[in-house]
Amino acid sequence: MRQIVLDTETTGLSAATGDRIIEIGCVELVNRKLTGNNRHLYLNPERDSHEDALKVHGISNEFLRDKPKFAEIADELLEYLRGAEIIIHNAPFDVGFLNKELELLGRGPITDVVDNVVDSLVMAKEMFPGKRNSLDALCGRLEVDNSGRTLHGALLDAELLADVYINMTRGQDALLIEVETTDEAVTTNEVPRIDLSSIVLPILVASEDELAAHEAVLAQLDKSTGGKTIWRMAEKTMA
Repeated sequence: MRQIVLDTETTGLSAATGDRIIEIGCVELVNRKLTGNNRHLYLNPERDSHEDALKVHGISNEFLRDKPKFAEIADELLEYLRGAEIIIHNAPFDVGFLNKELELLGRGPITDVVDNVVDSLVMAKEMFPGKRNSLDALCGRLEVDNSGRTLHGALLDAELLADVYINMTRGQDALLIEVETTDEAVTTNEVPRIDLSSIVLPILVASEDELAAHEAVLAQLDKSTGGKTIWRMAEKTMA
């Protein structure tokens, strides 16, 4: 499965009132593994950033003057995102800005191009109800090093979010099994038989602490999927 962790920086908070995207950062995951096939773009927003926004991202208006406009990179960006699942922290904000940029070009919304949009903020609120779930808070909680994050930056934030997402969904990688079949394996008819009758295997019983830790992980995975994990559904069927 191909996923793109995406973040933007903008001139302000409202795409509806004319704020624009100034930076886009994308980090690619394939089968939950970082590929290094990332994208990082600075854009000329054709307007100045609000003073409060400048304090957040620190990207000056002068720096952006000679950067390409969104119209110039739209095709490249859409082709890169095409067919992928997009992971965004507080997705409505970034998706709203992307859709506005596309609307200005007479194009349809980003959901016409991507396979799905996952909001990692919604996931975090379900996993950690009642707690702060900003990107910095999640980095601290999930032991992701964000010491280099003094200002917001789209690529750095996307890289941090990729690590946060992988940690929030840990255990799923065991479900992604790639089966490679070789011609030799297909054409082999005889499997050597080994007599195991004389071998006694020791039985290692889990301790109470290990059982409790195991149940905690299962409960976390169960909660993140809304009670749709196979083992919970099987328990309900057997009950």
